[in-house]
Amino acid sequence: MILTSKNDHLINSFGIRHGMPEPISEAPVTALGFRHWIELYNKSSVLESTYPPLSAVNYAHDCNAIICSRLQRSIDSASILNAGKIVLCDDLFIEAGLPSASWRTFKMTPKFWAICFRVLWLLGYSNHSESIKEVKARAALATDKLIELATLHHKVLFVGHGIFNRFLVKELIRRGWSGAKSPQSEYWAGDLYKKSY
Repeated sequence: MILTSKNDHLINSFGIRHGMPEPISEAPVTALGFRHWIELYNKSSVLESTYPPLSAVNYAHDCNAIICSRLQRSIDSASILNAGKIVLCDDLFIEAGLPSASWRTFKMTPKFWAICFRVLWLLGYSNHSESIKEVKARAALATDKLIELATLHHKVLFVGHGIFNRFLVKELIRRGWSGAKSPQSEYWAGDLYKKSY
């Protein structure tokens, strides 16, 4: 997100998702094996051949500071946009994790498990992960930090993650910001949010 603090008391916010990560094996795994797959995904870098759209490049050029999570795909994306402007890289902004299980009875693709466990997570299952309640609380703290840094740097770009960006947007809108209620989920996609003071 780009958050801007200007003399006219208008703050603009642009939220962007990271670039496409390097591919990981899509071979079927057990639910237990999927836990290891998640660990690999969270360590994966962004594809070297990935290029952000011009809109993201322009926002990165115009901002005074960039914020990202500690997951490698977020760090890489922020670095591609403008490594010299990164002022904060923090676990506070990492993706909402997926739960897991120790089932060994059958194998499915990682994509299947990701959908299955995300649905279970939305229904309240959070084995080996944060609960929705905990993610909401973290999103509130992350929003506080983003606004604080916008006040300090006047214009801040946030490079985040698909699910966690949704929680951030809900928090911004709850605080009176205007913009898309459902952020784009494609890689490098972003949305603009505004609030006047």
